[in-house]
Amino acid sequence: MAMNDLLKAEDIKKALDAFAVADSFDHKKFFEMVGMKAMSAENVKKVFQALDVDASGFIEEEELKFVLKGFAADGRDLTDAETKRFLEAADKDGDGMIGSDEFEVLVHE
Repeated sequence: MAMNDLLKAEDIKKALDAFAVADSFDHKKFFEMVGMKAMSAENVKKVFQALDVDASGFIEEEELKFVLKGFAADGRDLTDAETKRFLEAADKDGDGMIGSDEFEVLVHE
């Protein structure tokens, strides 16, 4: 499922533009700006599936670095520091990966 089927393209563009500068990414603000905080858990999990590039059921650190490209092809790569902060915020069980349940909790916290 394409991200534009789940979220509005103009909301995605505004959010990507807001965090265009390296080390400016804030996942809570980003999720709010793209409309994910208002989504049902089921639809957040559909977004997760779109971001889980290798379909492993987890978003690993390497995939997380490119997470903004999952929203739009012209999204920038996260810096190493942003990637680590995002992973630490989401990885509740400490396995070094983000599962769909962890992702849904992160979006709605």
